[in-house]
Amino acid sequence: MADDGFRDRVSRQGEEALGKLATDLLENPLVNSAITRAFSAREKAVQAQEAAMGALNLPSAADIDRLTRRLRTVSTRLEGIEESIDRLQDGVDKLSAKLGSEAALVERLAALEGQLSKLTHDVSHVSDAIDAVPPPVPREQERLAVDTPTPKPARKRAAAKKKS
Repeated sequence: MADDGFRDRVSRQGEEALGKLATDLLENPLVNSAITRAFSAREKAVQAQEAAMGALNLPSAADIDRLTRRLRTVSTRLEGIEESIDRLQDGVDKLSAKLGSEAALVERLAALEGQLSKLTHDVSHVSDAIDAVPPPVPREQERLAVDTPTPKPARKRAAAKKKS
């Protein structure tokens, strides 16, 4: 604990001393102008380097950075397109499966229609047979009773009476 307090105190004093030194250096006009000239010289060197690389038809670091960002953007868009294509393929697969099952249903429906037409034909024949009226009976035969028993001839009765 005592070490932590001592360490914190020394650290704080060191930070304060460095902060004061940096402030004094930045306030010094000679140091300030030297830093400004150094940054200006650095920028001129970068511009000269870019001009020389441009003259040699070589890309600069900024060009490579722009190209890298552009490639990342294109890559992201391409991934989105691939995902969209995958979703479309899934939809096409579902539709293909549905159409395949519909083709089987169409075949089954055609078979059922064939059976239905055959049954309709058979029912019409049965209906015609039921509704058929028997041919008209000729006028001469209208009074004949076919189902009643025929009467016995009268002579046989008379002959039977004579025997008795």
